[in-house]
Amino acid sequence: MTRILVVEDEPGIALGLEDDLKMEGYMVETVGDGIAAARLARESSFDLILLDVMLPGKDGFEVCRELRRHGLDTPILMLTAKAEESEKVMGLELGADDYLTKPFGTRELRARIRALLRRAAGEPESGCYQFGEVAVDFDRGELRRRGQVLELTPLEFKLLALFIRARGRVLSRERLIEGAWGPNTFASDRIVDNHIANLRKKIEADPANPRYLRNLRGLGYRFDG
Repeated sequence: MTRILVVEDEPGIALGLEDDLKMEGYMVETVGDGIAAARLARESSFDLILLDVMLPGKDGFEVCRELRRHGLDTPILMLTAKAEESEKVMGLELGADDYLTKPFGTRELRARIRALLRRAAGEPESGCYQFGEVAVDFDRGELRRRGQVLELTPLEFKLLALFIRARGRVLSRERLIEGAWGPNTFASDRIVDNHIANLRKKIEADPANPRYLRNLRGLGYRFDG
C-alpha cells in the first residue's frame, strides 16, 4: 500500500489531509515539526511526502534540502500559504517536485499526488529507455542514436540517467552536481552547462534548439523525453 508522510503543523489541516488520503486508500503518517519530519523521512520508507513550508523547528525548505542532501529521492509536494514566485522557485531549486498554494481543493491535491506517484513508478533503474531516435541501455551503459553507438563520458551518462529518472521535473544545477559529481566536488554551474552542451550534441537533432533537454532560466534543466 502506498505510504504518504504528511508534514503539517496545523492540526485541523493535518487531520483533514489524513482523513482524505486514507479515504483514497493511502497509508498516512502525520508529523507536525520539521526536525521530526526530516528524521522520520530518513528512517522510514515513504512513497511521497506532503511538506508544508511554515513549520516549527525547521521550515519546509530546510527539510527538503536536508533530505535531498542525504540522497532521498522520494517525491516531495510542497504546500505553501504564499503565492510568490520566489518561494516556488526556491522550493524547486532545493529539490521539491511540485507545489500547491493554500487554500487548495482536494481534487487538485489528489491529481497532483497521482501524477507524482505515476512518475516515480516509471523511473527506469535498468533495461532500456527510448526517446525519439535515441535508445539508452542502462544495463550496458550504452547510448545509440539511429542504431549507431555514441560514446558518452561517465559524467554525461550519469547526467542523462538523472534526467531520465526525473523526466518532466526541473533539476537545478545544484542537484545535478550532487547527483553526478557527488557532494565533495569543485564542479561549478559553468561545468554543468558545458557537459549538458556536449550531451545535447549527442542526443539532439538540433542542439541549438533542443527538443528534449531544455533550459529553464533561473531554475535549471528539464528533460522532456
